[in-house]
Amino acid sequence: MCLLTFFPATVMPDTTALLNGTYLNDNGHGFAIVTGGQILVHHGMDAEATVEAFTVARHRHPDGPALFHSRFTTHGSTSLDNCHPFAVGGDHRTVLAHNGVLPRVVQPGKGDPRSDTRITAETFLPRFGSLHLRRARLRFEQWMTPDNKMVILTVDRRFKQSAYILNEDSGVWDGGIWYSNQGYRAPGPGWGWSTWDHTADELDRCLECHAAIDPDDGVCRSCGWCFDCGEIPQYCICYTPAALAPRLTRNSRERQTG
Repeated sequence: MCLLTFFPATVMPDTTALLNGTYLNDNGHGFAIVTGGQILVHHGMDAEATVEAFTVARHRHPDGPALFHSRFTTHGSTSLDNCHPFAVGGDHRTVLAHNGVLPRVVQPGKGDPRSDTRITAETFLPRFGSLHLRRARLRFEQWMTPDNKMVILTVDRRFKQSAYILNEDSGVWDGGIWYSNQGYRAPGPGWGWSTWDHTADELDRCLECHAAIDPDDGVCRSCGWCFDCGEIPQYCICYTPAALAPRLTRNSRERQTG
């Protein structure tokens, strides 16, 4: 379900964490850095090349906030055009990147190659009013629900700040860097829950539905969110323990009919 990373001004990237995120989210990458009165934006399909380009650019431009995004395709084509970040309403002074699955109204129709985030940035978000207004940002947070996280970078002088994290509390701060989920901690091929340096205190709630969880289960008993790959059941690349499968199926059926 993608990994979105935010770097406050002067904070340098953790290259290992970024590469970890690209392992599970390998459908395209992108970054943006506020550099004075402009925003430097770069997209790429090659994970290592894009991380390297970001690392170089960040050391050249350390004074503004920055973001990095690795995509896991849920809607739209897997292409450079759907790599985050996107300009908001065609105004390149403000860009956004997103982690999650947005409401159905912005999901692409048949034959539309755009992702839900791209549609939101290009045509839907301006309906909430200018994002420089706090009430517009709050309305947008409520609309997209806490399961969705977004970072906005801007050099538009109408904004009081050059960076905003929407639904910040749904993400994780680690070493001065904000991550939209725990995907940055995955060390790549061969990784599993047993190799993750974790404690129950660090992960005591599901990052998908926020229900209380037992790390020894392997998946959330409420929604089926997988601790190994960080995905919900329909996108999980691991397995569902047999003992939990009936309950997860029942819970999913209840949510669909409730």
